Amino acid sequence: MEIYQALILGIVQGLTELLPISSSAHLTIIPWMFNWENIPASFDVALHFGTLLAIGLYFFKDWLQLIKGGFEQVVKKKKTTEGRMFWYIVLATIPGGIIGFILDKFLEDTLTKPLIIAIALIVMGILLYIVDKKAKSVTTYEQMSLKQTFLIGLSQSLAFIPGVSRSGVTMTTARMLGVERESAAKYSFMLSAPIVLAATVFKIKDFVFNIPFFIGVLASFIIGLLVIKFLLNYLKKGSFKWFAIYRLVFGIIIIGLIILR
Repeated sequence: MEIYQALILGIVQGLTELLPISSSAHLTIIPWMFNWENIPASFDVALHFGTLLAIGLYFFKDWLQLIKGGFEQVVKKKKTTEGRMFWYIVLATIPGGIIGFILDKFLEDTLTKPLIIAIALIVMGILLYIVDKKAKSVTTYEQMSLKQTFLIGLSQSLAFIPGVSRSGVTMTTARMLGVERESAAKYSFMLSAPIVLAATVFKIKDFVFNIPFFIGVLASFIIGLLVIKFLLNYLKKGSFKWFAIYRLVFGIIIIGLIILR
């Protein structure tokens, strides 16, 4: 893998993992578009680790409070919002992780076909637009219930289809359940961390620790930090409409390329 390829893919990962437009779709389609056949299969997970570091750093204080709250709730029987949300995240991660692992293991070759990715981009784009437009914003991050967090976590299982997008499907589900936009984004970021961390640990033996690896991870980390700050500020007043439109356009472009080829 060339350094410029790692840099491009790292930037793309940082931009697309945290926005509801599917990083897996972009990391699959860009090498396909440019006929890059020398990208290691584990590099996708390595780039996700870069954005995981961005989430960890940006929400560092939140994670400390969550872990402390979760520990105190078990040991000291002290009930806090942080402790409740910590265990909600843990419970919400389990079903999505198991189902997603099974789908990824047995359907990986089928799910990464460009046509499947294009369809997933378009369908989820339409759903995101309709749900976001019609949903009411009645629940904040701190007010989310076990039912809401569990259903959002369960929806993560669909994220293993490139084009669906982990952030896209979890934010769409959150909006469907009445969670306000900014809170939907924050919970989506927090919820993604355990699964990405597990995937990193599982795949770390396959990592190739060379210059392109570190450049790609660093790029995804830096861009990821900027994107988190941008999206949380944008969603205070903005909607998901433009992300939905982008998904439609990108999906149509992929179909056009398939036809031309």
